[in-house]
Amino acid sequence: MSVLELDRVSYAYPGAGQPALRDVTLRIDPGEFVVLAGGSAAGKSTLLRAAAGIVPHVHGGTFAGEARCGGQSTRDHGPAALSATAGSLFQDPETQVVMGSVRAEIAFPLEGRGDGAGAVARGVEEVALALGIAHLLDRRTADLSGGELQRVALAAALARRPPLLLLDEPTSQLDPVSGDELIWLLRRLNEEWGTAVVLAEHRLERCLAAADRVVALRDGAVACDAAPSGFQAWAVDHAPELATPAATLFAEVGLRPLPVGVKDARRSLAARGLLPDAEAQADAPSPSRAERRRARRDAALRLDGVWHELRAGPALLRGVDLTVAPGERVALMGRNGAGKSTLLRHAAGLLEPTRGKVRAAGRVALLLQNPGDYVLHDRVGDEAPASALRAVGIGHLADRHPRDLSGGERQRLALAVVLGDGEHEAPIVLLDEPTRGMDRIQKAALADRLHAFAADGRAVVVATHDAEFAAAVADRVVLLADGRVIADGTAASLLGGGWYFATETARVLGGAGGALLPAQGARLLHTTDTVEVP
Repeated sequence: MSVLELDRVSYAYPGAGQPALRDVTLRIDPGEFVVLAGGSAAGKSTLLRAAAGIVPHVHGGTFAGEARCGGQSTRDHGPAALSATAGSLFQDPETQVVMGSVRAEIAFPLEGRGDGAGAVARGVEEVALALGIAHLLDRRTADLSGGELQRVALAAALARRPPLLLLDEPTSQLDPVSGDELIWLLRRLNEEWGTAVVLAEHRLERCLAAADRVVALRDGAVACDAAPSGFQAWAVDHAPELATPAATLFAEVGLRPLPVGVKDARRSLAARGLLPDAEAQADAPSPSRAERRRARRDAALRLDGVWHELRAGPALLRGVDLTVAPGERVALMGRNGAGKSTLLRHAAGLLEPTRGKVRAAGRVALLLQNPGDYVLHDRVGDEAPASALRAVGIGHLADRHPRDLSGGERQRLALAVVLGDGEHEAPIVLLDEPTRGMDRIQKAALADRLHAFAADGRAVVVATHDAEFAAAVADRVVLLADGRVIADGTAASLLGGGWYFATETARVLGGAGGALLPAQGARLLHTTDTVEVP
């Protein structure tokens, strides 16, 4: 029996002009690993909500067709009844966490099932070790970073070992190491426990190599259902915005077959004799002492020896020195808990340093990680000026309720609230994980807008785990670890020669030529001949 079956399912949110799902027929068998692909608002999150019974039981609206999860009809069983079959993690983990401590949060579903104290303790320990969060068990959930909270919410979903996992962008707030570890943990659960996984993701390069099958949605309908290699071929021809950077690189130079991941790509290039030699990337010349003094004097944003120490905990920032000039575009990167969000909160004046000083040359616009923090009304059009909504591409959603938006649409709504319509521009723009829930088209539009801000003399600082977005936005990358700045250099020097903090193009080409994006890699390969290999 299939673990999930949708038969001609259509659904429209209350007040929506168009249905979010259109005649979707889909079957997921035990042990399958399925990736849901598609642009923002394509229907991925809605499909997962329908599978979990959240649609229509929570949102209301109009539902047609039949959805069965573990053999139970979602018409007759709501989310609580279906949770024993389907563990779910949605785009806003902060709304799923209900307990005060990490240990209690993970234990909660096991206790609700009636497990004994020993079984609960063992289950908590096992899932915490599997997800690398054992050190967080005694932490308060309110004190966790966004990525840490995401892993805790996933641990609670996994604790009961459900036969089906429904995951909506589970790596969106995870650093590159944690994101890769999570995907391969899911693959291990899939292979060893027979857990079926349905994972919606925009950064497909992270998960295609682990998938058995890719289902692409467009305008709420299934547009492609194929193996990863078949999906890549379809995407390049019919939906290039969904193709991974490695596939885009091959398509731009006319190479076939298209790779599913970095290993495929490097092996294929090596077989053709096209794999370039890695070249050491020289950093830009260090500025002189006079140039450093001038930069500090004219800085739009300046942090001098900033510490943030907790009374009964670790120091979150440790003597951070950072200077950002007007018109500069900086990507702030580092693993979860490195201090990126804390640094931005200090820069915006939301936190006071325990030691050190923060200086800002004017008003600071700050976008925090949770877009729900910026939603105050029951109508999208009441949250921001119409021109601001149009600027982020959601002007047509003015009459919708914010809770009915997709994750990417909510993120763009928060951007509209923070950035406004340009009439009263802040000279400093700070964005914390702004691409959460966004597809490649929306990321490119945001990158263009941030370039325009910098061209107008505004300082831009973006905290992100997305190396592709960092390469598109930043001319400078600052890497944090344990609350300290451990690297500060050009985007090419910091995103071109590594593995985790590197773009997929850079990993395929081994850092050669400083190529970070597919177009740069295509120029480096110097070929347009189509070559077929077995």
